[in-house]
Amino acid sequence: MDPSLPDPASSLSVDSVADSLKSQSLREQGNDRINKENKNKKVKLSLEDLNWDHSFVRELPGDPQSDSIPRQVFHACYTKVLPSAEVENPELVAWSDSVAGLLDLDSHEFERPDFPLKFSGASPLTGAVPYAQCYGGHQFGTWAGQLGDGRAITLGEILNSKSQRWELQLKGAGKTPYSRFADGLAVLRSSIREFLCSEAMHFLGIPTTRALCLVTTGKLVTRDMFYDGNPKEEPGAIVCRVAQSFLRFGSFQIHASKGVEDLGIVSTLADYAIRHHFPHIENISKSETLSFSTGDNGQSVVDLTSNKYAAWVVEIAERTASLVARWQGVGFTHGVLNTDNMSILGLTIDYGPFGFLDAFDPSYTPNTTDLPGRRYCFANQPDICSWNITQFASTLMAAHLISDKEASYAVERFGTKFMDEYQAIITQKLGLQKYNKQLVNKLLNNLAVDKVDYTNFFRSLSNIKADPGIPEGELLVPLKAVLLDIGKERKEAWASWVQSYIQELVASGISDEERKASMDLVNPKYVLRNYLCQSAIDAAEICDFGEVRRLLKVMERPYDEQPGMEKYARLPPAWAYRPGVCMLSCSS
Repeated sequence: MDPSLPDPASSLSVDSVADSLKSQSLREQGNDRINKENKNKKVKLSLEDLNWDHSFVRELPGDPQSDSIPRQVFHACYTKVLPSAEVENPELVAWSDSVAGLLDLDSHEFERPDFPLKFSGASPLTGAVPYAQCYGGHQFGTWAGQLGDGRAITLGEILNSKSQRWELQLKGAGKTPYSRFADGLAVLRSSIREFLCSEAMHFLGIPTTRALCLVTTGKLVTRDMFYDGNPKEEPGAIVCRVAQSFLRFGSFQIHASKGVEDLGIVSTLADYAIRHHFPHIENISKSETLSFSTGDNGQSVVDLTSNKYAAWVVEIAERTASLVARWQGVGFTHGVLNTDNMSILGLTIDYGPFGFLDAFDPSYTPNTTDLPGRRYCFANQPDICSWNITQFASTLMAAHLISDKEASYAVERFGTKFMDEYQAIITQKLGLQKYNKQLVNKLLNNLAVDKVDYTNFFRSLSNIKADPGIPEGELLVPLKAVLLDIGKERKEAWASWVQSYIQELVASGISDEERKASMDLVNPKYVLRNYLCQSAIDAAEICDFGEVRRLLKVMERPYDEQPGMEKYARLPPAWAYRPGVCMLSCSS
């Protein structure tokens, strides 16, 4: 389920509650009237008028200490801590009007002289209650113990006029108890990448955390980008990330790892998550008969109406499966799929050494740290996410919230959901009415053999006509811009595939014009290639923020032709293949 869409069960619940309120006080009736008026007009608030709520710190156990000294934190989901990054004349690099709209924030607020001060943490935001979240995680398959928000500080939650909850978080705002040996800071390079990709993914239609704004701190930060003993100073920056929740698989794992006395926190945190982010699960009734057979023989039965935690983990599994299917559809490689980087809402979270496929290579990983085993390479993402779901389900089993059968069913549902969604996506990308496994497998093999640009190929594919009479020598004309430097044998292989493809197009009975229009809606012309990010970074590091802003505008319309912007769809230049551009480390 896409968390950006309203849930039918949740909507029914809201309607029934609204009906029951009709007989209550005049004050409540007045509030209802105001809320209805707000829904009919765009609310535009100043920073001082934002509607803060702090359910996380109000309803969950917190750390009794509020210092930022790196240490082990026990029996707590968070530590209250203030932003502490040193700041000197901070500047606003870029902002998202779209995200401002989610918060009901007036876009004119970005023009305030004190805006960079407030979103660098140097000047407190009225109503904020800052904290850092405690979580753990499996990193590269190995349990790493306590991790937590080592440089991200949540300011609190905003309730907008639609009663949607949005959490604001400053990444790079200073040390927390979870910083370990790090400085809690972020550099402009990585912050630009996170800001731009958060928004680019949203406009591609992929669930993701968002980014409100990006500011420089005016201070330098020392980073050893390649872990090779050659650190250098880089401009510091802070990005304001926005999501309905930043809860991760590791948010639950950490408490289960600390023994029997903290298992209750897993349950408390699960109840909190369901209450605020999966409210429809609370309303599942026996009448919905959500019972399923499991296993090869179908003899085991899982009843999701009898255990809300089972229904919850199944939904998380399905959301995650849907997410990774969409990644595979656009050629996105996350790069660091540790369990602490997995959102329970099925969002893309924590943009580090990510990369979109240029030349199609299933073994591509954008993370230099991942090179030895390529655990997190493009082709492995579905299996890794399934493994992560298994770890999350095991945590709920340890807390006695679900049974082993329910855990197994969640993992089973992940696999089924992923295959269903991926096949549907690739079928849409091909402009077909039904999935053709042989055609798809042959296509992916051809793309890999000839290292064809993934994005540009699918965008060009819509130019092929459903005409079986096209002469063999002309079959590849619509693809000549993407099938580069291939010999006679490979041209014959491609011509054979195109002939099979045309047969499928003819059988579908859809006109060329209608098919092209539908294909161009799912095959983007523009994706955030790493070299585009680097060009924006290079300019920003000499205080020219124009390219960051232009790139954002292009990525807000990835499926449109955008005449005059064609350079942003070009293949990477030769310099883009140097380390630090096509591949990065986890360091930032």
